[in-house]
Amino acid sequence: QVQLVESGGGLVQAGGSLRLSCAASGRTFSTYAMGWFRQAPGKEREFVAAISGGGGRIYHTDSVKGRFTISRDNARNTVYLQMNSLKLEDTAVYYCAAANHSTWNGAPRKIDVYAYWGQGTQVTVSS
Repeated sequence: QVQLVESGGGLVQAGGSLRLSCAASGRTFSTYAMGWFRQAPGKEREFVAAISGGGGRIYHTDSVKGRFTISRDNARNTVYLQMNSLKLEDTAVYYCAAANHSTWNGAPRKIDVYAYWGQGTQVTVSS
């Protein structure tokens, strides 16, 4: 069982930056692959980024490549999402999620492989 708590969301102007954090409970954090997803009003939850347990495999969705960076610190049981050059369309509730590697390896972008979810943190980008 993994419990996840996101933080770092807020209101930022377009072009600005935010860093989201997701703190995980438990002593087996490094055995889980981690992902960030987002959900805008009226839209389905979508994949943003993912990272393997050891950090060696990283994925970002095309719309955030070059602007967002996922990373993790296993000593701190924390995964991060550095968001730069924010755009209005990045406005959403951002969720972190954890997946067992046995299911994640084959489909790191699929929402269904993530078994544990945080409560979400709001990111609002203004003009």
